[in-house]
Amino acid sequence: MTGSTLLFDPLVPLVVLLGLSLALFTLLVFAMVRRLAGWSWRGFAVICLVLALFNPSVKTEDRQPETDIVIVIMDRSSSQKLAGRPDQSVTALAHLTMALETRPNTQMRLVEVSDAQGVGGSLVMSALAQALAEEPKNRVSAAVIISDGQIHDLELVPNLDVPLHLLVTGEPEDWDRRLVVKNAPGFAILGEPVLLSLMVEDQGAAPDAGFADLFLSVDGDPEQRYQIPVNQEVEVEVALAHGGMNILQFSTPQLTGELTDRNNAAVVQINALRDRLRVLLVSGVPHPGERTWRNLLKSDSSVDLVHFTILRPPEKQDGVPVTELSLIAFPTRELFLEKIGEFDLIIFDRYKRRGLLPVEYFESIVNYVRTGGAILVAAGPDYAGVNSLYRSPLGAILPGRPTSRVFEEPILPAVTDLGHKHPVSESLEAFAPEGGWGRWMRQIELEATSGDVLMTGLQERPLLLVDRVGAGRVALLASDHAWLWDRGFEGGGPQAEMLRRVAHWSMREPDLEEEALLATVTETGLLATRRSLTDDAVSALGVTTPSGEILTIPFEEVAPGRYEALISNGELGLYRLRSDDLEVVAALGPAAPREFVQTIASAKILAPVLAQTGGGSMAISQGLPKLRDVRSGRPAHGRGWIGLVARDAYTVQGVQIAPFVPAWIYLLLSAAGLLAGWLREGRRN
Repeated sequence: MTGSTLLFDPLVPLVVLLGLSLALFTLLVFAMVRRLAGWSWRGFAVICLVLALFNPSVKTEDRQPETDIVIVIMDRSSSQKLAGRPDQSVTALAHLTMALETRPNTQMRLVEVSDAQGVGGSLVMSALAQALAEEPKNRVSAAVIISDGQIHDLELVPNLDVPLHLLVTGEPEDWDRRLVVKNAPGFAILGEPVLLSLMVEDQGAAPDAGFADLFLSVDGDPEQRYQIPVNQEVEVEVALAHGGMNILQFSTPQLTGELTDRNNAAVVQINALRDRLRVLLVSGVPHPGERTWRNLLKSDSSVDLVHFTILRPPEKQDGVPVTELSLIAFPTRELFLEKIGEFDLIIFDRYKRRGLLPVEYFESIVNYVRTGGAILVAAGPDYAGVNSLYRSPLGAILPGRPTSRVFEEPILPAVTDLGHKHPVSESLEAFAPEGGWGRWMRQIELEATSGDVLMTGLQERPLLLVDRVGAGRVALLASDHAWLWDRGFEGGGPQAEMLRRVAHWSMREPDLEEEALLATVTETGLLATRRSLTDDAVSALGVTTPSGEILTIPFEEVAPGRYEALISNGELGLYRLRSDDLEVVAALGPAAPREFVQTIASAKILAPVLAQTGGGSMAISQGLPKLRDVRSGRPAHGRGWIGLVARDAYTVQGVQIAPFVPAWIYLLLSAAGLLAGWLREGRRN
């Protein structure tokens, strides 16, 4: 294949040549107007001279024809795996492949698009732009997308000067139901109802349905059932069970004929904050550690502290008239009978029985604990005496029985093997200053009767004990010298951290539960953490993936009582995790990925882009299109066909340049013209 092109390479500068040409043609016009003899022959000579100065040449190219390129984008994202769409996609691709093979001088470039990493969705336009960048623009004849039409990167549509076509998968009778959480707070006040806006939405050719079942489970608890109208936004009131992160799982059952149940569930994480943590601190006698407790509790802005110190016990007789006393009376009945349920934690700091609290008040405290309350006893020497709290009705719930011995000598607190596993005392040794913890100077000897011993002191005797009683918690510290750590004695120790953990464990903070299964989203996947105090190996992690696949992943012990397992399959959606009798629901990415927000196949999203390029869409279920050649800029689709632009591209293999006419011919023709003009003029004269 060859091609020729006429070129001009002036022998003098173009400006000079144009000026000279203008002057010569002006003289020629003047001669023609005056009808001078021989003006036409002289004009012929001028034209030959000007052509010679323009130096015309013929460029002859040896051209190699190039094939037209048709880019085919195959959408293989998750929504393309629903119902019969995979088979439709394969059939459409085979049809295009065969049709393009029979079209002369044509090649097909196939680009497959899967779910986007991280954000999910079908990033078809990004793939098309990348494919166009890798091909010569003058060879691209058209682009064809095989997809359900749910494209998630329309803002990245490339600049196309050829038709873009869409072959739509799916069936006209497809329908799907999805659960949408319209509005959910990230934080809420514990004890106050939370309102969430939800909607069950039917898409496509859905059957008529007035109401739908909605199930709600909080932290894996038994499901609550509601009935809500379909395609209407409703508000659901939820009561949060505990402080910290609450996992709310909403779901609606899959119905026969639905495309998928991947969008029939949603997970909402709400961090429940206590409005105010009400703590009652009762100090039996003033002592140096009293301010430590007060400073610890007052440093937390969420703690509402009520503190009483017994400054004037009943047995004190100093002769001061009662009318002259400025001390506030201890409101025992109001605190321990009428309003005891309003406190989250009661702390007895070196308190002993003085006759201020009758037996019925202690029984009220025991009942308060069994029904979900918490007490913390910081024992001093009085705990070992005859007026010990243990010798009141509280003894039935306290985990340590005093032996009446008090060690007035240096002791070095140490975490037990069980304490290394318990969330209250685990990793406390990491807070040790250089040289280790400082010593305490007093310990009350105890015999552990129940609960867990987390720390020991002199001769490995129990120092810190915790226990669960009914629905409540009890903690017992067998020393009143924890304040020495706060003062930095012999380097000090983690006094604030230890007491904070004890107090928050007593108030049932979820992060300090002994038996727990937690799920955390990381950069590498979903990290499951199992915490346990048992010596037996925990059971393997059972995982139900968003697609319904059931996996079993063994735990790896990373610390005493702490086990981890990583789920790194990358599938987005809801995961259900189980270990022993614990179960938790977590979401990797959105609960319903972008691919399942809209599952009904449609060309509406791409319609403006197709119209701009002159292309069109066609449902595969209604037949496969024929291919036709069209001219650039003309409509490229019709009933049952789509168009391709013939590009006629080529590459130049060689070039030859030769003068259009040899120079001597210009000279000869110019001379002949001048001679003829002279003869014509002489003949006239």
